Amino acid sequence: MQSYPDIEIYLAHCDIARLDAWLGQAIDAEPLSPAGKRQWRTLGWRDGSEVPVLIVEKAADGFASLWLDSPETPWASDAACARDAAARLDCEVRCSLGGWQPGDDPDRFLQVLPDGSEQPIDWPDSGQ
Repeated sequence: MQSYPDIEIYLAHCDIARLDAWLGQAIDAEPLSPAGKRQWRTLGWRDGSEVPVLIVEKAADGFASLWLDSPETPWASDAACARDAAARLDCEVRCSLGGWQPGDDPDRFLQVLPDGSEQPIDWPDSGQ
């Protein structure tokens, strides 16, 4: 299975200390540093390649966006990253159902809970 060109997931709780620990372990990232209003950045490394990371707090419906701008991550897909994040960060995580293609429903997401349960959902579900 080929890796996604980048990874983006949405975190229900953005605990910077927990994110630092997880990203440090997963991609040898430096601690996150503030990069503007409600934004954090760091740079990780995997197999000699840079993995730029951007976190935007309250990006969508109160969820923080976590974007890893590289195909060189330990996760082959957004869903794989979401499952790892939910377990490691002990929070609800959402991500796209798969590689988005024109014609796909942009509001269909995978919801992953810390207990490992997951289901497809419509998001935003509040008609925002």
